Amino acid sequence: MQLPIDQKDISKFLMIGDKVLIKPKNPQSHTKTGLYLPPTVQEKEKIQCGYVIKTGPGYAIPAQNEDLEVWEKKEDAEARYIPLQAKVGDLAVYLQNASYEIAFNDEKYVIIPHSAILMLIREDDLFE
Repeated sequence: MQLPIDQKDISKFLMIGDKVLIKPKNPQSHTKTGLYLPPTVQEKEKIQCGYVIKTGPGYAIPAQNEDLEVWEKKEDAEARYIPLQAKVGDLAVYLQNASYEIAFNDEKYVIIPHSAILMLIREDDLFE
């Protein structure tokens, strides 16, 4: 099931926590022997790959202020995060069953937790 998003600019999307926005790579439509594969067969594969479009800030870690005692009033400290390994532009191999599909500008994107990524391929000339 796809969730349609009515927004004009993808740069306004903010990924939360360890979530990653991925644009699925166009799957091969033919087998090595030349047989045509319908899209339903390709979408049911357990492992998919796609390009990382946006990443969240990472895994949140609790703010600790060792100067204050437990009963003292604590001021709001800035959240701290353990950064994610995935970077924008990486080719990610991920588990399909952990993904949530969205439709944006008539294109398919998936949102996955960082833990569902099995492998990253990082190259400077990946989009050429």
